[in-house]
Amino acid sequence: MKDTIIQKDQALSHWREQEKASLDLLNIMGELRFDKNVELIYFHHNLYDSRPSELLNTLLFSKKYTDTPISVETILSIAKAIMDIENLAPSKIDIGKLALEWLDENKAQGDLTSFIHNKLGEHIGDDKKVLDSRDVVLYGFGRIGRLLARIIAQQTGKGEQLRLKAIVLRPKLKNRAEELEKRASLLRKDSVHGMFTGVITTNPEKDEIIINGNRVKMIFAGQPEDIDYTEYGINNAIVIDNTGVWRDKAGLSRHLRPGATHVMLTAPGNDIPNIVHGVNNKELNFKEDSVFSAASCTTNAIVPVIKVIHDNLGIDKGHIESIHAYTNDQNLIDNFHKKPRRGRGAPLNMVLTSTGAAKAVAKVIPELAGILTGNAVRVPTPNVSLAIMNLTLEKETSAEELNQLIRHSALHGKLVEQIHYSTDTEFVSNDVVGHTSTSVIDAPSTIVSKDGKNVTVYAWYDNEYGYSCQVVRLAKYVSQVRRLRYY
Repeated sequence: MKDTIIQKDQALSHWREQEKASLDLLNIMGELRFDKNVELIYFHHNLYDSRPSELLNTLLFSKKYTDTPISVETILSIAKAIMDIENLAPSKIDIGKLALEWLDENKAQGDLTSFIHNKLGEHIGDDKKVLDSRDVVLYGFGRIGRLLARIIAQQTGKGEQLRLKAIVLRPKLKNRAEELEKRASLLRKDSVHGMFTGVITTNPEKDEIIINGNRVKMIFAGQPEDIDYTEYGINNAIVIDNTGVWRDKAGLSRHLRPGATHVMLTAPGNDIPNIVHGVNNKELNFKEDSVFSAASCTTNAIVPVIKVIHDNLGIDKGHIESIHAYTNDQNLIDNFHKKPRRGRGAPLNMVLTSTGAAKAVAKVIPELAGILTGNAVRVPTPNVSLAIMNLTLEKETSAEELNQLIRHSALHGKLVEQIHYSTDTEFVSNDVVGHTSTSVIDAPSTIVSKDGKNVTVYAWYDNEYGYSCQVVRLAKYVSQVRRLRYY
């Protein structure tokens, strides 16, 4: 009995020490973020703004990639070594990957400082790129617009990278102060994504919403031609249109007003480049292409996974079925709608509908033109969707080989921001809310036929937040304010 009590006390004492180490780690991350514009992440997971217990739980995610546990003490030691680098360039560093390499490469008995300097060599030096900020205007303030505002404000740091300067919307109320507060309230509180972890206030006299110290002008306008952005001190801005009102180059070019030089559409575009960041963003000539699209949430979810499979195993043909959360385009209860079936109440029905995501794949990966079909079912959930990819391959594979291929892509290469890998057999849609990746592969559900040629892959995706993170990545790339990355 006495031994049991001692063991319990020791376990509690050990937990306290881990929480104290977590607090030290959070303090270092804060200093790196604001003093050096260096952000630490952990296998896709944001660590900043975590509580100590949350951070400790996040560290358990390493089980997806290694059999060797990564302790908070190891992560803290690496963070301290990063902090001690005097001339570290603005960077985004996966400290989980660094820790995994430290352990896997048998460096645990070596010199950690030398190891970190070797790994981050390309990030060290006074000659490294110093970031300039780029003005951003959000045209529209709906589901995607508000999430973009949250993400950009939370990533502002020292004020480099993207700076949200204005939000354009059509007025709904005659009383501007009342409308401003209502808009701010929707930004503070979200029924799906929770409270904004920051401070949001309003300045009715100047039509401003202030987000974590960022003064954002609310421009009330009926159409793009009504605006001269230079009047608000905005120059060389990228306008992110999340209204979906205009889908072609002619319509979207209306946003190219004084002070605005680029326009990004957060929906599939018709006669403009459709870009999935991480896959074909380097094909965009942003010096000449002033109008482009970030494609759809479903396209961003399936294209990275399809690229990995096609590049390694070849795809002969396939069908994509999207089980999609309902959207504002549908009715809450039965009412007239110009599109088939969508008039029926979204929270009450599964609704068969079309999707252009399969065809959109060809705009990103041209060699797959004409070999994929697609359809969608809108279901009574407010967020998180599931793409079911049934593919016939050119090469034989097994479920284990296919999963390992995707798992490797989630940790190494150009698609680590886009692909997340889950082995959780209790995983459900709500577990995806807030994921920054575009695809969460449900590895236990992967199916491969006996002949190894027909596979079914399940990819969850937060069609709101995950997609918005992808939009921000593309905006940073076009604006040339992407920090150096170690993933």
